[in-house]
Amino acid sequence: MSLDVLDLSRLQFAMTALYHFLFVPLTLGLSVLLAIMETVYVMTGRTIWRQMTKFWGALFGINFVVGVATGLVMEFQFGMNWSYYSLYVGDIFGAPLAIEGLMAFFLEATFVGLFFFGWDKLSKVGHLIATWCVAIGSNLSALWILVANGWMQNPVGAVFNPQTMRMEVANFFDVVMNPVAQAKFVHTVSAGYVTASIFVLGVSAWYLLKGRHTDLARRSMTVAASFGLAASLSVVVLGDESGYLATEHQKMKLAAIEAMWETEPAPAAFTLIGFPSQSARETQFAVRIPWVMGLIATRSLDTQIPGIEELVAQAERRIQSGIKAFDALQAIRAAGSTAAIPPAAKQVFEANGHDLGYALLLKRYVDDPRQATAAQISQAAWDTVPSVPTLFWSFRIMVGLGFFFILFLATFFVLSARRKLDHYPLLLKLAVLAIPLPWLAAELGWVVAEVGRQPWNIEGVLPTVAGVSSLGATTVLATLIGFVTIYSVLFVIEMTLMVRAIRKGPEPDDAPEAVLIPHAFAGAE
Repeated sequence: MSLDVLDLSRLQFAMTALYHFLFVPLTLGLSVLLAIMETVYVMTGRTIWRQMTKFWGALFGINFVVGVATGLVMEFQFGMNWSYYSLYVGDIFGAPLAIEGLMAFFLEATFVGLFFFGWDKLSKVGHLIATWCVAIGSNLSALWILVANGWMQNPVGAVFNPQTMRMEVANFFDVVMNPVAQAKFVHTVSAGYVTASIFVLGVSAWYLLKGRHTDLARRSMTVAASFGLAASLSVVVLGDESGYLATEHQKMKLAAIEAMWETEPAPAAFTLIGFPSQSARETQFAVRIPWVMGLIATRSLDTQIPGIEELVAQAERRIQSGIKAFDALQAIRAAGSTAAIPPAAKQVFEANGHDLGYALLLKRYVDDPRQATAAQISQAAWDTVPSVPTLFWSFRIMVGLGFFFILFLATFFVLSARRKLDHYPLLLKLAVLAIPLPWLAAELGWVVAEVGRQPWNIEGVLPTVAGVSSLGATTVLATLIGFVTIYSVLFVIEMTLMVRAIRKGPEPDDAPEAVLIPHAFAGAE
């Protein structure tokens, strides 16, 4: 398989995923903030909270529409660019995606309509229920997507069938309750809550600086600061849990994030900053904090964290084991029926089948893994090391932003409690400038998750090089350019609509509710 096709297919999926995730966090967070604001309205009867719900709901609607449009393409790419991946693991991977489409997406989309057009048609409590269903649907949608993604990181509840050459579900409950998936879900939605909170905070700060809609702005900032502070704390806690799970299930990812080339005595130090070199296989000018990494990753003082070189040596042994499994697999498939399978081949496969995916790493260099040379085996073992500098810096910038969000939101929480939100113009300007930062942190989080998984489609089971479709490089390049162009246009459209809606501000509460969305889209015409 041409590496050009592989690289282009990876780039295409990365670009569409990163574009799509520009819209997902705001949808997740704003849906819950809308439900909180409308709950206050129903409990107090004060129309300012209804006006707030409608205004932020209009921005939610713009973001939701564009997010749906960008998300649909991603699922079709599995069949288009990753056909063997879809064949190999479709029985497991397809189920969460189907549930997401049938249950979460339709639940969310149905109640989004009721939210926008049901203000005069439903009772206060009925409309509030619809709003909460929008929030629940948004989060359920994220749950099933992250169940699928979590299984790619930690493939549990499935077994390989040598007769069909496919992974099959052994225990769907294990797939759903996968600890990696559950940690990723809560971490991701919490990051969405932080994103929406800082977005609301920044827009409200702009209103205060302009002296417009100050009542709405102050109340919105109070809700956003409180909700966002709780969410930012949970992001850090759950990020720590994800690191602990990586120690168990994705040791190479953790070692690459830390640029830990050699195994250290326990407890390992944390590299605060440094300059890792993949070619030299060392980290220069490293500033290290003793014990911290060991405590975070293992919750102990005596458990070692293996370094990259030790993990590469383990990968080389697993490749050799996988070659035995591959050889036995050919004998099993040649038998034609279960009864005719040679007992020796069956025994060898049962002993080494868990390493079959490692033998497939050799497909990058040779058609038949059994014909691989020692040099090719060694190279394939080093291929299990992802881009260390990318992971090292992406992780540190993301974590740094996470701690900044805690401090930032805590400051506004204290100011809101003291009713001094408009006393510090410089802080308000900082809030406006900080609006893009949660998106940067979220995108870097996905870079860490997905680059850290390479070279695997499914961790330890199916290499990326074996999952790609047999397409021409020109075809993939053309679709890549097309998607980037269309998504860029959609992004510009969304930004234009959002800016117009923000500049226009909230509608008077006695405005006809049924035309709220058209007004938001029309801007200040």
